[in-house]
This record gives sequence, structure tokens and C-alpha cells, in this order.
Amino acid sequence: MTNPKLALIVEDEADLAVIFSTALQKAGYKVDVATNGEEALTKLQGETPYLILLDLHLPKISGQEILEQIHDDPKFADSRIIVASADARRAANLEEKASFVLIKPIDFYQLMRLGERLLPTVA
Repeated sequence: MTNPKLALIVEDEADLAVIFSTALQKAGYKVDVATNGEEALTKLQGETPYLILLDLHLPKISGQEILEQIHDDPKFADSRIIVASADARRAANLEEKASFVLIKPIDFYQLMRLGERLLPTVA
């Protein structure tokens, strides 16, 4: 079952992970962080976040490989996936598999507002 208040940030740059985490916390999410692709897949085996913010250029396993795996997994059917990359061309090729594609640098308030809009209302 998808956890409607959980966001997983998959970002290897520590400063960006902190910025993204803070923006999504302010939007109302409980945030978890993975700093490489292998760690992300391990976390995703145990939890189903509602929001996944995914960098493409990651150590060990690429963000694109992670996106391919979770896109086809029914467990993540209700999850929103935001691809974050400085590589606009590569990111554009993944638009069909992601809910949103954001090109770095990503504005703190833009991410916070997007997170607020995506946050499901829980009865």
C-alpha cells in the first residue's frame, strides 16, 4: 500500500538532498533519502512512497534503471515520480515514465508548491 505522506528523495549530492528534503517536508511529507541507486532500490523493497524524487545520475545503479523497474511494478501504480536532472535531453526521453520532469537547478519554492499540489488528501 502506498504511504500517502512519504516522499523518497534519491539524490547523491548532499546539499541538493537537504534542499529537496526541506522543500518536501514544508509541503507536508515525511521524507526519506537514498544517496545511491542501490540504497534506493533497497528502501523501495520495504516501503512504497507516494512521491519519489529521482536523480538520473546516481552511483551504483542509475536513476533511469530505477525508473524502468518501478514504472512497470504495480506496487508503485499510485506513486508520483519526479525525475530531476541537469541533463534536459536525457530527462525529456523519460517523460512518459515519470509524473513530472524537472530540470536542475530546481527552485526550492517551485518544488515545495508542486509537493503541496501532489499531496493527497487523506480522510
